[in-house]
Amino acid sequence: MPSPNKAPNKVVNVVIAGLGGQGALKASDIVAAAAFRCGLDVKKSEIHGMSQRGGSVTSDIRFGAEVFSPMVPPGEADFLVVLAPSQVENNRWQLRPGGTLIPPDLIDENTLRSKKSLNVALLGALSAWLDLPEEQWLAAIRGNLPEKLHDMNLNAFHKGREAAARLPR
Repeated sequence: MPSPNKAPNKVVNVVIAGLGGQGALKASDIVAAAAFRCGLDVKKSEIHGMSQRGGSVTSDIRFGAEVFSPMVPPGEADFLVVLAPSQVENNRWQLRPGGTLIPPDLIDENTLRSKKSLNVALLGALSAWLDLPEEQWLAAIRGNLPEKLHDMNLNAFHKGREAAARLPR
């Protein structure tokens, strides 16, 4: 399946879902920054819920040549990136028919230097599906995280890109 953002007027819809403290909002900042660095129009929205107490968190990111609304319409996510196993079924309804689920178990957390970098590892998997140059992803990661976390997260990102080969196309 070709990347959905290769069509010039296509808006790509990404939903990131997880629990408070897992980095769903930081992950959405990185996706938005990578798309923006490519000259695309980007809109983003967040629903925090009880995020400070480990509750559900979702963030919508939409990008393309021109985007009018920050919210992904119900059932129209091209990609659903889920950080917590308990949130997979809770959020599956957001995927469009034929959309791609990037589940948390795609990455073995034991292979990561820190489990806190799972969000960036899953972004690595997402990046393999999108027509955004890898160097823009890496710059977005560096721009959104403190320098002391760069090496760990860039390593996680590359593990995610490798893991993307295991997703059905």
